[in-house]
Amino acid sequence: MIILMGVTGAGKSTQGRLLADQKGYAWISTGEILRVLITGTRRQEMLKGKLLSDEEMINVMDKVFDLIDPNDEFVLDGFPRSIPQLQWLLEQADKGRFTRVLVIYLHAPESLVHDRLIQRGRLDDTEQSINERFKEYHEVTMPMIDRFKQHGIKVHNIDASQDAENIHKEVMQHLNGSSE
Repeated sequence: MIILMGVTGAGKSTQGRLLADQKGYAWISTGEILRVLITGTRRQEMLKGKLLSDEEMINVMDKVFDLIDPNDEFVLDGFPRSIPQLQWLLEQADKGRFTRVLVIYLHAPESLVHDRLIQRGRLDDTEQSINERFKEYHEVTMPMIDRFKQHGIKVHNIDASQDAENIHKEVMQHLNGSSE
C-alpha cells in the first residue's frame, strides 16, 4: 500500500493516477469514492469542506479494503485524515491486511495549492471549504506524518511545488529505491 499524503491541492490525485497507470496498481481515492457514494445532507456538508466522521470513513474504507487482494499493491489517496483513522489503518497493517506500507508526502506552500484549487474549478473548492481543509490539514493531518515514522513506516518527502512530471519522476525514484 502506497499512501499519498499532503495538503489538498498538492497533487495527490494526479500522482495517484500517474502511479497507478504506470505501475498497474489500483488507485483508491477517497474523494472520488465519497463523491459517488455520499448523498443528501451529508453531501451538502461535504461540499462545504466538512469531513465525514472517523467512524463513517473507517466503515467505508473497511468495505473498500475487503475488495482488494492484500498481495496486490495499490495507491491510497485521501485516507487516513485523522489520528483515529491512522490508528485503525496501522492496526490493519499490523494484522497483515497489507503486504507493504509506505508514505509519499507531497508538500507545497499553501498559496500555491490555493491557486491550484481555484483553477481546477470543482464545486467543493470554495474559499470556505479550502480554508477549512487547510485548517484540518494543520491540526489533524500533519501530526500523522510523525506517527507513521514512529510506527516504523518509511515516509518519502517530495516537493510538490514542481510540475506534475517532475514530481512523478521523484515519486518513481523513491518507489524504485524501496523494497517491495
